Amino acid sequence: MKKNNLRIVKIDKSKSLFNYDKKILINELILDLKLGYYDFEKEKSQKIKFSLEIDYEDKKPTNDKDIKSIVNYGTVVKLITKLVKKKHYNFLESLAEAVFDELFKDKRIGKIMLKIEKLEILKDCSSVGIQITKKRSHDKF
Repeated sequence: MKKNNLRIVKIDKSKSLFNYDKKILINELILDLKLGYYDFEKEKSQKIKFSLEIDYEDKKPTNDKDIKSIVNYGTVVKLITKLVKKKHYNFLESLAEAVFDELFKDKRIGKIMLKIEKLEILKDCSSVGIQITKKRSHDKF
């Protein structure tokens, strides 16, 4: 007679069996601000458009009663609004780095795609801008 080789495995309920890959989308946040290298950009505000995709990982499902269990898009919008009022940025790239620095303080965030566009700077274009994707490195230094 053949012997059954099945084992019973106990599951530790304190450990999650799942990982959640989540993404926050912020499309076309438009702010009036002074941004740019040239004197005329420092004197007069212009419309700037932000779009973001923020990828984050979580080990547990969202708690419907705890806003801290998510990466809150409202908080992200407030953070960007506060950053642009705090100081003048000459370049879109330096503004992007300031946004990355603030958002990556949340250890759950692994990747951010940030697009920033100037809507009124060149008359022949509807917009000009940058798109940068930055990922958290898991390498130890």
